Amino acid sequence: MSTAFSIRVYKQYFNFASSHFMLFQDGTREPLHGHNYRVQVRGNAQDLNDDMVFDFLNIKPIVREVCDSLDHKLLIPKNNPHLVIEEREKNYLLIARDESVFSIPQSDVLILPIENTSAERIAAYIAYQVSEKVLLKYQFEFKELEIEVEETPGQSAIFILTKN
Repeated sequence: MSTAFSIRVYKQYFNFASSHFMLFQDGTREPLHGHNYRVQVRGNAQDLNDDMVFDFLNIKPIVREVCDSLDHKLLIPKNNPHLVIEEREKNYLLIARDESVFSIPQSDVLILPIENTSAERIAAYIAYQVSEKVLLKYQFEFKELEIEVEETPGQSAIFILTKN
């Protein structure tokens, strides 16, 4: 018989305000805009350790740290083929395929190792960050780690990171 347990954590401070623009396959982009994102976490385990999946007191600061790292930044996808990113002194020069050019201070930008800045890709980024930090600090891996990123009330994307 197989067992499974989950924890779900969503705190008011699991949030970040960031700006972004999506780049589409045809090379067009949407206008630069921002969201007040909210994050929820669900972690699954086959068995309990000390009668818990994972201690709430240990997961909360990790999720908060990841959210804080995204807060008040322009999120830029490093792996998008329709965007050129150049460093110019203390700025990033961003050149989109539609010939839009942005020059933004590096301190205001977070370049993420993702293909686009959709809520789905941001959820995946957060899942990998949380998973890596939990493993590093506590030598623990969730069987599944689900991250939900709400872009606006009632509109969210979910990524599930599964460990074999």
